[in-house]
Amino acid sequence: MATMAGSTWEDVRKQARLLENDIDVKLVAFSKLGMSSTSSSLSPETAPLINSDDMFDTMSMELQQLLNKLSSINDRMADLAPSGTATLHTIKRHREILMDYQQEFQKTSVRVSARREREELLRGASPPPAAGLSRRDQYSKEANHLHSSHILVDEQINIAMEAREHLTSQRQAFKRMQTRFNDITNRFPMLNSLIYRINARKRRDSLIIGIVVAVCTFLLLLYAFH
Repeated sequence: MATMAGSTWEDVRKQARLLENDIDVKLVAFSKLGMSSTSSSLSPETAPLINSDDMFDTMSMELQQLLNKLSSINDRMADLAPSGTATLHTIKRHREILMDYQQEFQKTSVRVSARREREELLRGASPPPAAGLSRRDQYSKEANHLHSSHILVDEQINIAMEAREHLTSQRQAFKRMQTRFNDITNRFPMLNSLIYRINARKRRDSLIIGIVVAVCTFLLLLYAFH
């Protein structure tokens, strides 16, 4: 009987996981559909997307049914849960996931409902557009968008050209500085000779110290072994 109960618990838990994955995917699509519908209906000059709204309503009903089903599965999971701290933690985690999904669903629904109310107010305050005018307005708006995009691209190109000119001037300044250093070095050859002598003396002193250390080490070893 315990084995059967454990198997039933695992089956219900698997159902909850599958349903959670399905709800998660649908919530992402639901949120994107709500955002696209909201952004496309902000202008009073354009008509609302009826097909998009219908899809949103259909998906809203489907998600509400899936959330109710997941709530029932969580309750069933709690009834069939074996005793143990890990089991309680698992049930708590599934309930938290359900709560997050419900909050996300409510937030998207409220946002779209507010958009629809604002859209109704705008349609009531402004006269309906003449027949055939909406498409021309859309073409004109698209042309304005393209013109604005071209202006932005031109501005970015100008910024890139200015940055290139700035880098070129910096490179020329570095070249001039290097040329000046070379001129200073050529004007004062004794300075190079002095630096060379100092380096040669350092190498000679290092060599002498190394020889002295090696001889002393050899003598100490010789003394130690004899």
